Amino acid sequence: MLPVIGLAAEKGEAEHVVVVVWDGMRPDFISREHTPTLYQLAQDGTFFQNHHPVYISTTEVNGTAINTGEHPEHSGIIANKEYRPQIDKTKSIAMEDEDAVRQGDLISGGHYIAVPTLAEIIQGAGFPTAITGTKSVTLLLDRAEKRSTDSAKASADFFKGDILPASAMKMMVDANDGQPFPDKITFPNVAQDAWTTKGLTGGLWKNGVPKFSVLWMSDPDYTQHDTSPGSPESLGALESIDRNLAVVLQTLEEKKLREKTDVFVVSDHGFSTVERSVDVADLLKQAGFHAAKKLTNPQPGDIMVIGLGGSVSLYVIGHDETIIRKLVEFFQASDFAGVIFSHLAIEGTFPLEQVRVASANAPDVLVSLRWNAKTNAFGAPGMFAGDTNKKGAHGSLSPFDMHNTLAAAGPDFRRGFKDTLPTGNIDLAPTILWILGLQPPQKMDGRILSEAVNGLEAPKSKPEQKTLEAANDSGNLHWRQYLKTSSVGDTIYFDEGNAVK
Repeated sequence: MLPVIGLAAEKGEAEHVVVVVWDGMRPDFISREHTPTLYQLAQDGTFFQNHHPVYISTTEVNGTAINTGEHPEHSGIIANKEYRPQIDKTKSIAMEDEDAVRQGDLISGGHYIAVPTLAEIIQGAGFPTAITGTKSVTLLLDRAEKRSTDSAKASADFFKGDILPASAMKMMVDANDGQPFPDKITFPNVAQDAWTTKGLTGGLWKNGVPKFSVLWMSDPDYTQHDTSPGSPESLGALESIDRNLAVVLQTLEEKKLREKTDVFVVSDHGFSTVERSVDVADLLKQAGFHAAKKLTNPQPGDIMVIGLGGSVSLYVIGHDETIIRKLVEFFQASDFAGVIFSHLAIEGTFPLEQVRVASANAPDVLVSLRWNAKTNAFGAPGMFAGDTNKKGAHGSLSPFDMHNTLAAAGPDFRRGFKDTLPTGNIDLAPTILWILGLQPPQKMDGRILSEAVNGLEAPKSKPEQKTLEAANDSGNLHWRQYLKTSSVGDTIYFDEGNAVK
């Protein structure tokens, strides 16, 4: 059932909003040489210089944040992979997996995502939407199988080769000269991203551009995982998706809609190079814990370990307090833990609530792995110890993961403006709803980016920065960790966190 939506007291000038997601795009890689279209859009419109993902700095988490305006504790999606024993008691589930989504909605009465998404809100107001993604994350943006309203029936959601409703696939295939979505991922992932772009601009937009559209690219994320940020292949990925952005803008020009459309280019998270790989499950087993990435017959005291690249989630079956405390001690004695969050109040940790991940399905212990500012072989700064075999990854509290890209241009955004205030992915949803003149069904964690919007006043409260610290000097342990935050009014963003050597 779609949410009941009211009209806002005021609205923007744009008749359309288009969000283009460059998955894993770091803002320091915007350049005239490799991303000329994005560079010019950022120059012409507003560039947000201090933009943040939510933590955990991964795709499904931030795809949900962008489209709900909520931190993970309120949206209910806190990681790319989670332990949901009602769905699978033996291993973690991928949060964008369609079977998991359907089971999650069945169990929760339709609240797998606990709050409405932008697509649901906009469709609830009577407007169709068009969402396309080379990656499966876009299923989380508009997941409804049953579509009862005219606006929902006229909407489409393409996610990595599948589409809802199935009848919409013909438009996307026809736009790609009758060719199906390419099966093979390449580095750069040129063919898949170009196909998705054509499917939107030449297919779903053929008979008109809806109020709200999303185009989610797989690069530079795919290629940076395979080769690390700054590699020749990753720079080639930037050039590839920049060409796709140019197609979007040119299509709007041809339809005489460019001056009536606000275009956002955003990334879900930043990116780092993996300096060394750590297999946390194996290390825990060596230390005497009964820990694994898959538990055949979970018993009280067993530990489900979920690697998330730059972070690790740990679920203790039965929530045994003694084991949770020993787990924390293990990480505080390690040389790879960065910041430790715990469900229990334990010395030298922060509570899960501190980074807004304390959902009903949160782990007992969450660890952001240790990072540094060293450069990789291609001169790109930002490295960490990762629970992954990839060359590049993300998901930590490193500033290279926790600062991402946002630029916006169109009739509602200041021209040639550099926004220095802290902003975040949670701010897109309230801003987009204001532009479209729609009132959100509940108060969102994010804020309207009023300082960048024509005709609105900048926030009256000055931004604040804080550094939180926690320590444990008991026994042989000498542990220090910190977390830096920024805030504008009651909207909070996370800058970085790490262990103090």
